[in-house]
Amino acid sequence: MLLLKNCMVKDEIVDVGIDGKTIVAIGKGLEAEGAAVVEVGGKTLLPAFVDMHTHLREPGYEYKEDIASGAAAAVKGGFSAIACMPNTLPICDNAAVVGYIRQRAKEVDLCKVYPVGAITKGEQGEELAEMGKMKEAGAVAVSDDGRPVERAVMMRHAIEYASDFGLPVLSHCEDKSLAEGGSVNEGYYSMLTGLKGISAASEEIMASREILLAEALNRPVHLCHISTKGTVRMVREAKARGVRVTAETCPHYFAADDSMVATFDARTKVNPPLRGLEDVAAIKAGLQDGTIDAIVTDHAPHAFDEKNVEYQLAAFGISGIETSFALSYTNLVETGLLSLEKLSELMTTNPAKILGIPYGEIKEGGLADLVVVDLGAEWIIDPADFRSKGKNTPFAGRRVHGKVLMTLVEGQIKYKEA
Repeated sequence: MLLLKNCMVKDEIVDVGIDGKTIVAIGKGLEAEGAAVVEVGGKTLLPAFVDMHTHLREPGYEYKEDIASGAAAAVKGGFSAIACMPNTLPICDNAAVVGYIRQRAKEVDLCKVYPVGAITKGEQGEELAEMGKMKEAGAVAVSDDGRPVERAVMMRHAIEYASDFGLPVLSHCEDKSLAEGGSVNEGYYSMLTGLKGISAASEEIMASREILLAEALNRPVHLCHISTKGTVRMVREAKARGVRVTAETCPHYFAADDSMVATFDARTKVNPPLRGLEDVAAIKAGLQDGTIDAIVTDHAPHAFDEKNVEYQLAAFGISGIETSFALSYTNLVETGLLSLEKLSELMTTNPAKILGIPYGEIKEGGLADLVVVDLGAEWIIDPADFRSKGKNTPFAGRRVHGKVLMTLVEGQIKYKEA
């Protein structure tokens, strides 16, 4: 048994008793003979975070990241569960690769890893992958993330087929014909830098298609990493009509904007690109009013040489799983836009519910997936301290508040700050 002493839970100092995977007691002055006691010292206890969109790179790209390093980064970031995208080598489009990822995650034994299977074989957009077999092997959703499903009829079949297996469809909303060759947001800073722009319409056209399909079929669809005011508006309007659409965004779409690309630092290169200030404001408003359901990391680690090149040649992606909470807390809660409870919904409850996976709840009988955070701690983001192999963050040197001190997964301490 484990006893967490003096935890701040909803503005009250309590002790939390854990037996196995379960919270068995919450109260003041708890004692348990023979229990391991951990003094929390009045720091805040929250349900551990759930990242429904991350890239672990294994199998095939272990030089960027592997399941061990990615899981280590996850628990340092306060995550007890992560869902990994299928753009590996080979593509995670069959039960064998799903099973491999699950087995490696069990061997690593840090956080829970839930594979996301591909929508189409090889992410080629031509033939549906074997979703039922992937579901049996442990996949929790399907996506061709990194590539859009370009043919509308194929996405229609995917939505119908996946929903029969209870698998959410996670859509990478990008019209490749509009985005092709682009590196940054199309606007003032693409003109200033001379870098080819990616228009907001490239995201919005595909987002509108998915919303229309979800409405016509009365089946659910989830929009990945939305970044524009137009997409936020469409999701808001669709939800008002009762369309079964959910959406996620990432910290870099509300903690950064496209002015950062003027440095030509390729660590700012991400897909979708960092957007303008009006888009940033719309993303924040969407988080406030419930239009956007989840904050995800879209953790996309890359090797140094893949970023340390000319901007237009650099890989897209930000390594974000270890900075997600601090950036979210600093930019959303400290500024008064969201309550801590609302942030917890966005980072834990909602993503877990969309995927249909268990998550921690601070109640007697709740799953002991927990995170201890110091909300008052100020620290400077330093990628040299990352557990991830990917050091590619545009937030290096950024001063933030909110530090993860300890992460528990099913009642076991998997990370504790030294």
